[in-house]
Amino acid sequence: MEAKLTLVGAGPGNGELITLKGLRALKNADVILYDELANAELLEFAPEHALKMYVGKKAGDASFSQEEINGLIVRLARKRGHVVRLKGGDSFVFGRGHEEMEYAREHNISVEVVPGVSSCIAVPASMEIPVTRRGVSESFWVITGTTRNGELSDDMRLAVQSKATVVVLMGLSKLQEICDLYKHFGRGHLPMAVIQNGTRPDEKSVIGQVWEMPYLVKENKISTPAIMIMGDVVALHPSYAMEYLQSVHSAV
Repeated sequence: MEAKLTLVGAGPGNGELITLKGLRALKNADVILYDELANAELLEFAPEHALKMYVGKKAGDASFSQEEINGLIVRLARKRGHVVRLKGGDSFVFGRGHEEMEYAREHNISVEVVPGVSSCIAVPASMEIPVTRRGVSESFWVITGTTRNGELSDDMRLAVQSKATVVVLMGLSKLQEICDLYKHFGRGHLPMAVIQNGTRPDEKSVIGQVWEMPYLVKENKISTPAIMIMGDVVALHPSYAMEYLQSVHSAV
């Protein structure tokens, strides 16, 4: 029995968006430690003998600390063999996957990384919003809305002044602060989208402009998990003009 850890990116939410290599890892797992954002339907691909354990973290509610998860990986790998760490999106995009990889290797556990489809590109794409488009956006930023100290990332101030598309993950609690920053730099009329449960059947979204987004999110009861997209590419969404006109009319 080989003690092994495989970090598997589960994709943005829709179970069919996991990679073929990720599915193969699940089918050969002895243990699956899965996160909040990993689609639980994927557990059906695991062998009957495999131990399936939820170790997810919600905002303000973590079933296990990161230190406890690291310890579980090592103990279960030594006891049972192949541990698959199933994480939403890609485990190296704000997923702390690299920390888990390092901890496992420090304890002589072999590690394999299976990349996943990140929500930062997949969720906008599923809404027909390209993060880059010739003549519109030449690059894009991906920023976490939740830093270690609980404050808005310093990168946000730089990003709002850029012409690039900006995608914020795990930042809904900072929505007002982010929108205020855009308005501070005279960019309150920039197109913006907020998408909850992207790619899932219960997906919800609002599209409009930065200045009105806190109101639209509240009115439409958008909650976590959600991503935010700011930039001219949002105006390429088929319903942008219609939703903008409706929001202006309702505000009058």
